[in-house]
Amino acid sequence: MISSNTKQVSTGARVAGGLALLSALATGFALLAAAPASARPFDQGAKSADVQSDDAVSDNGPADDTSGPARIPKNKQIVVLFSGKQKEVAQNWIFQGSRKPAAWLVENGALTTNGDSIISKQLFLDFQLHVEFKTPWMPDKHGQERGNSGVGLLAQYEIQVLDSYGFKEPGAGDCGAVYSQRGPLVNACKPPRQWQTYDIVFHAPVYENHVKVKNARVSVFQNGICVQDNQDIVGATGIAGKETEGPGPIYLQYHNNAVQFRNVWVLPLPREGVTHYEPK
Repeated sequence: MISSNTKQVSTGARVAGGLALLSALATGFALLAAAPASARPFDQGAKSADVQSDDAVSDNGPADDTSGPARIPKNKQIVVLFSGKQKEVAQNWIFQGSRKPAAWLVENGALTTNGDSIISKQLFLDFQLHVEFKTPWMPDKHGQERGNSGVGLLAQYEIQVLDSYGFKEPGAGDCGAVYSQRGPLVNACKPPRQWQTYDIVFHAPVYENHVKVKNARVSVFQNGICVQDNQDIVGATGIAGKETEGPGPIYLQYHNNAVQFRNVWVLPLPREGVTHYEPK
């Protein structure tokens, strides 16, 4: 049999233990709140602004990526639009809306957007496109003011470029989106100041008697991750007023931010593969 005194002691001990636990938890939360942002756990659902603020406390933002570009595959049909040389800018690009040679400057093998958007002199229809880009670190900006640019297919359909790092569910205006139509399947973004890649397979719309009978389609791999899967593009996006029939240029957008591009090449593709079994 347990005495009443023993019961009182046991109850008192439990109460005291509970109070001690609450005190310890309160102390822990206070220490966490007082800790510098760089020491806090990374929140995968945090907005890009929060992520970059954390980086700013520790090292003035993400480190600048100085790695080299990916190697261009060996294929005679590949059209190299920019491989890092200043002379290629005037040779292969003009300012949109004019015939003036593009004048974006090249530094360390990269183009920096400036003044106006540019389009390639060469025209394409169905193709594979490779392009590498780097968004700037802009901790004082938000939304569409943060590393905004775009890659235009036929200068009609934009794949958005933006600092969308850290967003749990990016929207139709974020990086990897078919701009204003369809957001990326997943967020594949790296932090700003890091080189990123787009590998894009594009099929132009099909016209019969000058009437569109099939939408354009696009697949996009960002940093090796599929963000658009054979996605229909329903009409021109914001970079063009309306769709036009036939081949068109590759478009790199200037949108008031100093975004960098490099290693731009295109492999023209047939509409579909052959049906005969034996090679010719």
